[in-house]
Amino acid sequence: MEQIKEELTSQLQNPTAFTIPVFGGIPVSQSVVVSWILIAALALAAFLMTRHLRQEKPGRVQLLLEWFVELINGMCQSNIGRHGGAFAPWLGSVALYIALANLCGIFGLVPPTKNLNVTLGLALSSMALIYTAAFRFKGVKGGLRQFVEPVPVLLPINLMEIAIRPLSLCMRLFGNVLASFVVMELIKLLVPIVLPAILSIYFDLFDGLIQTVVFVFLTALFTGEALEEA
Repeated sequence: MEQIKEELTSQLQNPTAFTIPVFGGIPVSQSVVVSWILIAALALAAFLMTRHLRQEKPGRVQLLLEWFVELINGMCQSNIGRHGGAFAPWLGSVALYIALANLCGIFGLVPPTKNLNVTLGLALSSMALIYTAAFRFKGVKGGLRQFVEPVPVLLPINLMEIAIRPLSLCMRLFGNVLASFVVMELIKLLVPIVLPAILSIYFDLFDGLIQTVVFVFLTALFTGEALEEA
């Protein structure tokens, strides 16, 4: 049991991959390196998959891309409203990154989203987008008014939401990915043959995609609330 505990603890660490030799040494963690790999893979895939787009007789790859774009645009329009199109590129990019980050465990990479710093960064980026969008589309006065609606007495509660919402997004994604990772590592240690591959379909594939949908949907929902009547 102690051996399993030590092995699991080592798997949960986020070791330093290398150190940049400037300013006394800047450590770069494993999750950052994996994120760079995923971003490079997405950029390369985007380049290769969009080189030969055509209006007539589109191929299967183009049809798949168009389906994804329509899916993201539809979700943005239904949850954000008439300004939804402005947020579709961001939400689509976030969806692709989180999905790939959650699923990369299938390919032997450690999911970056099991690192609290990564999920916190994603959550803070989403909340920065939401609140800056409110000021952009509603103006300074309208952006500030959202903190005293529906009545001024709710100002403290509305201000608390600035911290609660990103914390909710962060911990929901981090907790689910970490739990799935821990369960799969335990299964690999106890039953290393056949069973991990079967359960990986749920814990790595299905649950990873579900958490992607939840994160993007809640971000769109919060954005729609911030831009209500804008």
